[in-house]
Amino acid sequence: MAVRSVKATSPGRRFQTHAGLDEVANKEPEKALISPQRKQGGRNANGRVTARHRGGGERRHYRIIDFKRDKIGIPAKVAAIEYDPNRSSRIALLHYADGEKRYILAPIDLKAGDTVMSGPEADIRAGNSLPLDKIPLGSQIHNIELRSGKGGQIVRSAGTFAQLMAKEERYALVKLPSGEVRKVLLSCYATIGQLGNIVHENVSIGKAGRKRHMGWRPKVRGVAMNPIDHPMGGGEGRSSGGRHPCSPWGMPTKGYKTRKNKRTDKYIVKRRNSK
Repeated sequence: MAVRSVKATSPGRRFQTHAGLDEVANKEPEKALISPQRKQGGRNANGRVTARHRGGGERRHYRIIDFKRDKIGIPAKVAAIEYDPNRSSRIALLHYADGEKRYILAPIDLKAGDTVMSGPEADIRAGNSLPLDKIPLGSQIHNIELRSGKGGQIVRSAGTFAQLMAKEERYALVKLPSGEVRKVLLSCYATIGQLGNIVHENVSIGKAGRKRHMGWRPKVRGVAMNPIDHPMGGGEGRSSGGRHPCSPWGMPTKGYKTRKNKRTDKYIVKRRNSK
C-alpha cells in the first residue's frame, strides 16, 4: 500500500494525495452490519455544541465493529478487507464457523482467506484476540480493553500499536503509541498486530472542499477576531495577539494540563510527556 498522488488538473489537486486501496475489496458493506448515522453537528444530547467546527459532510452508514471479540474458541475466515468511512483504519469482514458475520479492525498482515480466533488458546498471530496474560512480552497489540468484557477502547486508529512491556501480579504494563506506560488488568483482551493503513498520516488533504466532505467546517483564527469574540482579538493593524495562545474562554493551549481524572492516575506508570 502506498500514497497515491493525482494529476494536477487544478490548484486544489496539485498537492492532493490519497491512501491506496489495493487491499480493499470492491464491494458493498454487509447490510446486516450497518446502521443509519444521524448527524449531530457537534451537539450533545442537550443540543449544546461540545465539538466546534462540525457540520455537513458526506452521508455515511455506521459499520458495527466487534470490539469485544467475545466469540471464544470459534474460528472465523476473513471474507474481505473493506474501507470504513467512519475511521482511519481498514476493517475486516469475518465469516464465523457457526454462520455469524462480524466486522473487526484489520491489522497489517491480515488478508482475505486467513483464519482468526479469539480466546486464551488462540495462536499468537495477527488478528487473533487473547487475554494479556497469554500474550508474550514484547508483542505488538491493538484494540486493548481497559475493563474486562467492555471491549477494546484504546489503540484503534490506523498504523498504531502498543507494546506489552511487563507483567506484575494482576497487571500488565503496556506502552501506548503516545509513549505513556499504563497498567492494564491481565484479564483484559487485546488483539495481536499493528493496525493497517499505516500511510494514513502521510495523506495530504489538498483542498478545503475535501475537508468539508469529511464534516469539518472552517476555523477562524482568534487573532483575526474582535476583542469581544476572543481574548487574542483586536489590536491596531495586524497584531499577533500580545499574549500566550489560548482558547475563546481563556484556557491556555500550549502545554497546559487539563487532565482531571484522578481516579485512574494510579494506573499510569509513566506519563507521555515526562522527560
